[in-house]
Amino acid sequence: PVPTISWRKVNGHNPSKARLRKSQAVLEIPNVQLEDAGMYECKAENSRGRNVFRGQLQVYTYPHWVEKLNDTQLDSGDQLRWECKATGKPRPTYSWLKNGVPLWPQSRIEMVNGVLMIHSVNLSDAGMYQCLAENKYGTIYASAELKILASAPTFPQNQMRKTIIVTKGQEVVIECKPEASPKPTITWKKGDKALRESKR
Repeated sequence: PVPTISWRKVNGHNPSKARLRKSQAVLEIPNVQLEDAGMYECKAENSRGRNVFRGQLQVYTYPHWVEKLNDTQLDSGDQLRWECKATGKPRPTYSWLKNGVPLWPQSRIEMVNGVLMIHSVNLSDAGMYQCLAENKYGTIYASAELKILASAPTFPQNQMRKTIIVTKGQEVVIECKPEASPKPTITWKKGDKALRESKR
């Protein structure tokens, strides 16, 4: 006799969008998603007995960005940390380019799981960087520019008054705020003699 056919997803529920055709002999799942993956079982039975077939549905996806890069400005001597993160199945692997040329680990440069770190950046590190996320179904790119700020110390006009008048016994505050990159070291002198910290 013609068997009765039924389908089920082992360890789960059949997708709500699934439909059966040809007297339930064909299971169709439109617009397959990652959550549809799993083991499916087809059972056929009539008065003479039954038989079961199981098949594994594996779903693979093109890489897709979860976290991209942003253009960055750093003072020379700072540390750069960029992370690019993508989803995909199989899980994507990452690689980096600088100005279109593959970037490799060096004494100051680390690359681990989509994270790029450059310690103590300098002007030679400036440029256009690309992160590539890749699996066997495709490759996607994210780009960002790294600018390195470097300038000798300068004092903005009118920052410091040449003469400060205070009453004896009062407190005086003299600020020194040069504009510079990287952050400068600051020393104070009174006349030709270096000032040292004291109780006052």
